[in-house]
Amino acid sequence: METVRLTGPRLTLREYRHTPEEVAALHAVHGDPRTVRHLPFDAADFEGCADQIELYLDEAEAEPRQHYRLAVDDAAGEPIGQAALTREGEHAAQLGCVLRPDTWGRGHAGEVTALLCALGFDTLGLHRLFARTDPDNAAAARVLVRAGFRYEGRIRAESHWGGSWHDALQYSLLAPEWRARWLATPAPGG
Repeated sequence: METVRLTGPRLTLREYRHTPEEVAALHAVHGDPRTVRHLPFDAADFEGCADQIELYLDEAEAEPRQHYRLAVDDAAGEPIGQAALTREGEHAAQLGCVLRPDTWGRGHAGEVTALLCALGFDTLGLHRLFARTDPDNAAAARVLVRAGFRYEGRIRAESHWGGSWHDALQYSLLAPEWRARWLATPAPGG
């Protein structure tokens, strides 16, 4: 298995482990209706989170690897969220993250985004990263713009969940833009 571990100033992105503590940490994120209100699924139960971690570990074994679903740990080593990067073909990937509500407003999403960009551009050699967000999630849009992503447009009826269709806003960042932005400073996780 290709093991991923990225360390930033305050956070670490790492592979999941299938333990009761890891399942409880994922459930603290995916089981909270506040954290999933902008995501294309409903709050998960504990068993569903256990199944998800099993899936993440299976995905990590795939050759070639397409899905990078990583736990987000704070400086004390406590899991506070999830980061994801999913390859789309040879040169692009979609990224995103979700964090526990008690950690919101501290700049963690920006740090996670920078670490995922380092993984995508510096480690995997991708050319394009993109992210989609709920039109009502202004905080996620701000994080992406601060990270250098550019707004590409609205995808109408992009997903169906909770009994209705939902639009998404799409943002993207290209490798040359990433390199120009981080040329003066070391890339996170590097």
